[in-house]
Amino acid sequence: MHGLGNDFMIIDTRAVSISLTDEQIRQWGDRRHGVGFDQLILLEPAKNKDTDTFMRILNCDGSEAEACGNATRCVAKLIMDEKDQSSCAIETVAGVLKATGQGEVITVNMGKPRLDWQDIPLAENFDTIAIDLQVGPLVNPCAVNMGNPHAVFFVPDADQVDLERYGPMVETHSMFPNKTNVEVVHIVDEHTLRMRVWERGVGITGACGSGAAAAVIAAHRRDFIGRQAMVQLDGGVLTFNWDIDTDELFMAGPATYVYKGEIQIPA
Repeated sequence: MHGLGNDFMIIDTRAVSISLTDEQIRQWGDRRHGVGFDQLILLEPAKNKDTDTFMRILNCDGSEAEACGNATRCVAKLIMDEKDQSSCAIETVAGVLKATGQGEVITVNMGKPRLDWQDIPLAENFDTIAIDLQVGPLVNPCAVNMGNPHAVFFVPDADQVDLERYGPMVETHSMFPNKTNVEVVHIVDEHTLRMRVWERGVGITGACGSGAAAAVIAAHRRDFIGRQAMVQLDGGVLTFNWDIDTDELFMAGPATYVYKGEIQIPA
């Protein structure tokens, strides 16, 4: 499945568990010699009776991610279609995410952003609204944790940033002990952001739901936009509403099937 071009190989392990090595995941993730994906998603039995499944997220390099907004929408659509229902609850290592939807458009409650420096986490005590950090032309990012860490840089033109060069430098910077996702963003208008992303453990992707969520939070904290916004990604548009009463962020966007099949686990 994919969400705005952010693509996933989803394996249902609710009935039969499997064990995979990092090398096997990398083989499957290779776009020329394997299946090809940004993340591998394992559907596991729900640990909580009030949820529908546990979603485990593995990057194409084999590392585990705590959250993925686009994958959550895809899994939500899969579960809702399977159970013929209009809502579901998905467990992740970062918590429970609730989703609703009809057709391809799925809305996910991404929860409350975490903004303290220890929650990102950062290596030093900084106000996360503007960290004292510069990597090439990228300066003073806003840090947000949306279940996973994000460093959001505001730039004059996101499309002109050499993200392939500077993305991995920020991802592995000593400021981020758990590494970080990297977003470059410019303001289109008071309701719209343009964003490109370097995903931790993956690289440049066409879209990142949690990254777009972090961009909205960061832009609002900097007084660039309001609490409702659109984010233009390489793969398409996501819409957001940061609820003023609950502090929860709601994300809406498409989830699309590509194909279904079987694959043999490599020896």
